[in-house]
Amino acid sequence: MKAWQLHEAGDPWDHLQLDEVASPEPGPGTVRVAVDACDLNFADILQCQGSYQVRLPTPFVPGMNAAGTIVEVGDGVDLEIGQRIIGSTIDGHGGFAEEALLKPSVSNLIPEGIDPVTAVGMHVTYGTSWFALHQRGHLQPGETVLVLAAAGGVGSSAVQMAKAHGCWVIAAAGGPEKVETCRRLGADVVVDYTNDDLYERVMEATSGRGCDVVYDPVGGDYFDIARRLVAWEGRLLVVGFASGRIPSAPANHILVKNYSVVGVHMGGYRQFDDKPFERCYTELYDLLLAGDIDPLVSEVVGFDELPRALKDLFDRKTTGRVVFDPRR
Repeated sequence: MKAWQLHEAGDPWDHLQLDEVASPEPGPGTVRVAVDACDLNFADILQCQGSYQVRLPTPFVPGMNAAGTIVEVGDGVDLEIGQRIIGSTIDGHGGFAEEALLKPSVSNLIPEGIDPVTAVGMHVTYGTSWFALHQRGHLQPGETVLVLAAAGGVGSSAVQMAKAHGCWVIAAAGGPEKVETCRRLGADVVVDYTNDDLYERVMEATSGRGCDVVYDPVGGDYFDIARRLVAWEGRLLVVGFASGRIPSAPANHILVKNYSVVGVHMGGYRQFDDKPFERCYTELYDLLLAGDIDPLVSEVVGFDELPRALKDLFDRKTTGRVVFDPRR
């Protein structure tokens, strides 16, 4: 089969090699799938560079998540060849290939009527936002939500999900193109934080009150602004640190404004309690089939375009999700 492999750590757009390799063999509790779609994640880049928290021995095939059609079943798996499944890839047999390995115990069957590109466009980003807004943030209809990096993968999902829950959404993004994307997503107020003062614009839009929930996948300097924008008894959701700097919140500020700083680690639930995942994806697929959410997939690429697409993702030139389809 054809696969992009990493033979030594480094930037994937420079170090990935397109190889012919043997199909992976599923062990107990795993399945081999023909890859239908695989989303590109910033974490894939970090893993290739050797700076991700989970390091894989080289050579390996990147692509942390994949949607595919089962072509071989390992021992102890109660699934059938031909079923469609989506989940995290395992053992270095990732989704940037014609075939990959998945573990059904931490995967989901794809419902009828949902195409694989849409499924992978939703899986991680909307899953993250579900855990952030509902499992951790206890979002209530009518609340005001500020979403940072709102034109990105997780940000765009948070805008749509907050709107679907009946909230008033302020979307912050950088540059005219991304601002227009936020408007199309349905945000009530859009702030271009490369040209506007984020603090002033949000305080003006909320009549000085601030926001009940702030969704922050950026960290760094924007976290320092965002914490000042949390309303009395609000929640600041710590989703990620795309800016690169891990910030800190002064405890006296948290006390005086009586707000909560809430960590969001979706994957961590696998270690402690994976029951929320069933509820998460049941609700997400219901929203998707009802048309209440529509994952923003900005580009679908084939084998030849994959390294360039990863570089665009790293350079923050993308909006929404970029998806790899090995059949293109």
